[in-house]
Amino acid sequence: MNEMNQYLTSLLQQSPWLGVAVMMNNYFHDVATAMLAASAFCLYAVHRVEAALATPEAALFFLKTHRIMVRFFRFAFWWIIAGGVPRTIFYVSFEWNHFADKQQVPALMVKHVLMVVLVVWGVMAWRKLKAKVTRLTGSLPPELRAALDRDGCGC
Repeated sequence: MNEMNQYLTSLLQQSPWLGVAVMMNNYFHDVATAMLAASAFCLYAVHRVEAALATPEAALFFLKTHRIMVRFFRFAFWWIIAGGVPRTIFYVSFEWNHFADKQQVPALMVKHVLMVVLVVWGVMAWRKLKAKVTRLTGSLPPELRAALDRDGCGC
């Protein structure tokens, strides 16, 4: 493992653009994690408004919003997965070495615990809302159900 770390470190030293690419990937990976949690939080806020209004029109709005936010969630989730691969490969040589040299390992650990909590919370929130979507879709009056089915893009 140490040999691999040395090899990756030498690659990063030889190619500044590789370092930029790894840094940008890591940044967007963190942003995607925040997007996943934010999408769940925003949809939960719309859910609260829908529950307070308790009208078929509010349910239709929630369901249309849900369709749009699902795309947002999926993009964030798959970016976390895809961006995690190079991040994992370059982790020791790019992040760990940098933070360990500056005695910032506890900060790095807190960051990763927070990110894991956000991803787990986001996934759980989305799963919970899925049951509500099923229930609301079945409870829509026929004309609103037709509007939902006709408006496949969620707009």
